[in-house]
Amino acid sequence: MWHNVWAVIRREYLQRVRSKWFIGVTIAAPIIMIAMIVVPIFLSARGNESDQDLLIVDGSDVLYERLVSDFEASGYSVAEERWRVGVVTDLRQQLSDGDIGGFLVLDQLTLETGEAILYMNDRPSTVRRLALRSAIARAALEYQLEVQGLDASAMLAGGELRIEMLTDEGADKDDPQFFVAYMGTMFLYMVILIYAVSVMRATLEEKTSRIVEVIISSMKPWHLMLGKIIGVGAVSLTQMVVWLCMGVLGVGAGVPMLIAARPELVSLENVVQVLPGLVLVLLFVGFFLFGFFIYSGMYAAVGAMCSTDEEAQQAQAPVMMFLIVPILFVMQAIQDPLAPLVTGLSLFPLFSPVLMWARVAGGGVPGWQVGLSFLLMGATVFGVAWLAGRIYKVGILMAGKRPSLPELWRWVKEA
Repeated sequence: MWHNVWAVIRREYLQRVRSKWFIGVTIAAPIIMIAMIVVPIFLSARGNESDQDLLIVDGSDVLYERLVSDFEASGYSVAEERWRVGVVTDLRQQLSDGDIGGFLVLDQLTLETGEAILYMNDRPSTVRRLALRSAIARAALEYQLEVQGLDASAMLAGGELRIEMLTDEGADKDDPQFFVAYMGTMFLYMVILIYAVSVMRATLEEKTSRIVEVIISSMKPWHLMLGKIIGVGAVSLTQMVVWLCMGVLGVGAGVPMLIAARPELVSLENVVQVLPGLVLVLLFVGFFLFGFFIYSGMYAAVGAMCSTDEEAQQAQAPVMMFLIVPILFVMQAIQDPLAPLVTGLSLFPLFSPVLMWARVAGGGVPGWQVGLSFLLMGATVFGVAWLAGRIYKVGILMAGKRPSLPELWRWVKEA
């Protein structure tokens, strides 16, 4: 048995890993994505290495010291120019001659409205303009609050709203774990669907090319199905490991550049909050494996009962609905993981890979529910394998029209 299964696993794995499609998607696509993120950051960081000289004419006499650190963080080398009659005219001439990189004029109106004038030959980037404008407005507002005797730092930080929940609650859209939960759910849905469909197409190709008749003569049908599922599953795990390693390298290279290029917008603490922990990564892999084995068995049965690609497209619609339905409840599962409806749906084995992950990543799920979902999914794997194996055993050698439900039931009983 295992000799036959291993032969199928090796064939399915090597055939896919050596294909141009696998190399392109696994290697080239992540490199392109990483390049699209890292290269602009690198160029931006290199551009900031040559700081521009900027003079600040502080007619208010109170804003210069408050702006120095923010302007230097935005890539400028600043110096103060005392206010005097005709200072703007003189500095405009120096700017035209290229003696200075630019100058900023602050006055009493800046203290009242945050309005200032920046003179430069080259227009700064949108991000820089927003950072400078925000720094000027913040400095003016901070001064006005201090004049009134208020805690400027606490007020400008946005205050604090403490929330104490009597029960566990999910993640809000602004929380870092919401991003992890939502993106992880979408990725989980896509990889399960893509690789389950790959099992169906592999089965359909061998059936339509009549190669399966030769293969079945030397092994049992369910040996062939098991080998296909494990082989395609190994391909998917290989691809995910490569993506994970390249993602780690991309984050390791890109985050320091991003922090160096835009320290006013990004902090290491914020990046660390978004990254999932080891437990979440292991749970993600666990939900993927159980989801893949469940749906790959169902899709293998679909491929065995169909004779053409058009029939397979129609026959897979009911199976696909089991993946689409939980997607409709993802937002509610993340934001309100203890809702009775979401809890019940997430414990349904066909919905568990998607919804239980969303609840776990969003937070607030009792451990016993996670364990129960894995037990139910494990039982479902064996149930689907038994049912799909019987359909596969009969359907893999059948040709003609797609069987009806009564005929499928007869296949299950007779197999």
